[in-house]
Amino acid sequence: MSSENESLLTKAKNNVADLFRWKTRVHVIDIHGNETVEWQSPKPLQNPISLFGKLTALNWLFFLVGFAAWTADALDFHTLSIKTTEFSKYYDVSKTSVTTAITLTLLLRSVGAAIFGVAGDYWGRKYPMVLNMWILGALQIATIYCRTFQEFLAVRAIFGLAMGGVYGNAVAMALENCPVEARGLMSGILQQGYSFGYVIGACVNLKVGDAPDSWKPAFWGAAGASIAVGFIRLLFPESRQFVEAKKSGKRGAHSAAFKKEIGKVFRKEWKMMFYCVILMTWFNYYSHSSQDSYTTFMKAQKGLDNDGASRASILMKTGACVGGTIIGWLSQFVGRRRAIVAAAIISCCMIPAWILPTTERSLSASGFFMQFFVQGAWGVIPIHLSELSPVAFRSSFPGITYQVGNMISSPSAQIVNAIAESHFIRRKSDGELVEAYGPTMGIATVIIALGIALTTALGPEKCGSHFEAAPVPSGDALPEHTDDVDDDDSEKEKGDIVHDENAKR
Repeated sequence: MSSENESLLTKAKNNVADLFRWKTRVHVIDIHGNETVEWQSPKPLQNPISLFGKLTALNWLFFLVGFAAWTADALDFHTLSIKTTEFSKYYDVSKTSVTTAITLTLLLRSVGAAIFGVAGDYWGRKYPMVLNMWILGALQIATIYCRTFQEFLAVRAIFGLAMGGVYGNAVAMALENCPVEARGLMSGILQQGYSFGYVIGACVNLKVGDAPDSWKPAFWGAAGASIAVGFIRLLFPESRQFVEAKKSGKRGAHSAAFKKEIGKVFRKEWKMMFYCVILMTWFNYYSHSSQDSYTTFMKAQKGLDNDGASRASILMKTGACVGGTIIGWLSQFVGRRRAIVAAAIISCCMIPAWILPTTERSLSASGFFMQFFVQGAWGVIPIHLSELSPVAFRSSFPGITYQVGNMISSPSAQIVNAIAESHFIRRKSDGELVEAYGPTMGIATVIIALGIALTTALGPEKCGSHFEAAPVPSGDALPEHTDDVDDDDSEKEKGDIVHDENAKR
């Protein structure tokens, strides 16, 4: 029986069992697109410095532009979440009302991911990203000139369309050009562009202060960063993989093959897409519930001033950058799923130390280690999604699944704020009745982290996929699966190696 005919329950059982086996199932895809299955031991963990040396100057160029785009995208988003209190004063509305803008942004990101992701797969990574970044900057500027709260909500909803397009193209451009053995490390670094954008936003917040209109200079800076990244991307060439795919035929043939491939992938890969959406829903709840209201939590519940809360936020997200890089690197050796499951469970254990401290120093330290593991799990996601993606859709598939998960989890910040503002606890330092942000965030994060661990354990993995060598998109059938497990490598034609733990043992 082939792996395609296995029941989902059998596959899930095999996936869980594989977490406790050192060797992994490996699909070997020959030059004709046929698959056979074997077992392989993970390659030894390599020194990060030596992995950096495997990237050529052009590899680094693509990676850094992708990282810059993702950082600018995160900065645009977090200039709002960090300034929730100031926005509530500026528009004279509740903090929960302000987080409606976050909900609208997240809700519409999936639409932007579909538009710009498909454009990236069809027209290339370059010009869709350039246009995307310019639109993002323009909408950030438009936010500054909103006169009413209703105008503000409308602009932030449209902003979500542009924001959703960045992730897929940034991941595809940054990682598809990286050597296979360096992808775990580079994935961890790339994902932390999101945390780095938060750190920049918190540093700006520290500089501009907490006046009701102090968010405007922050928004001007974020807009400038997005527009600048668009101009920088304009200076560099198209992705090599996309150029080679285009060379396989004339534009008309490519168009016909591409449209045919879309329908084929949806029919064949819908289960994988559904799984990735569920996983990304958990992950987006994970990050937004643990970070979007954290600055508000330190101000409202712990009584920190703006500067103290900003400094603690900076250290918290520094931990995220470090954790994402280290755990992403380790995932190349221990496997993507083991790394995610371990990080999620450890983050559960960190929660009491994360919400109970009362001083800036202790909140900074616990926030650092909490986000080390939260974003450590996240650091594996860019390469994990890319490896699970169908070959022809490495721009649209990660972006769409990520952003649909974002859409489903879009009310996360609003839910946290609504529950916290309607429940109160007494602050230990002075006995004052304050909004219960800590307990709300803590309980939510425990549930979400355990959901991530379970979903990841049950799901597939293709660690080490050589997707840069795979055949270019065409109208032909997708690779055929076989049941043969051949231990003699000399009898195989040299081809693509894809780790797939769903394969039949």
